[in-house]
Amino acid sequence: MAGKYVLAIGADNAGADLKNAIKMALENDPRVEIRDFGVPDSKDTTAYPHVGLDVAEAIARGEARRGLLVCGTGIGMAIVANKVPGIRATVAHDAYSVERSVLSNNCQVLTLGARVIGPELAKKLVGDWLAVEFDESSASAEKVAIISRYEGKTGRLSDPAGTCS
Repeated sequence: MAGKYVLAIGADNAGADLKNAIKMALENDPRVEIRDFGVPDSKDTTAYPHVGLDVAEAIARGEARRGLLVCGTGIGMAIVANKVPGIRATVAHDAYSVERSVLSNNCQVLTLGARVIGPELAKKLVGDWLAVEFDESSASAEKVAIISRYEGKTGRLSDPAGTCS
């Protein structure tokens, strides 16, 4: 990725410690400027949908380029982030899935499960994820465009071949 950009991060109380560890590891990363949407620690009981929506909406508004969300499994955060139009979020806990989330799907949000993986693996996966950029000329670009068109229209996939319903 060329130049520094805003990485929006957030977690619920189950993911706060892991989010904070990742944040500390990224403090000197020249690729990103961190914007933390909370929660500050495991004592904060703010429900994950509030944090997930705040991060995803910041990306949708163009205030951040990517987002990182952490909860117990990563699943709840992925679900809520995907409710924001224009956002593609995925939960991933292995290097191949992290890479493909960007290369195949242009995901702007990565979600992790603090009860699923440890901090060292999480830091590595986030570093790997930040190093990958979607190729707008790839075979996956048209597939991502189909998703985007669906979001912007009436609820049907635009499929000139008529193979989708």
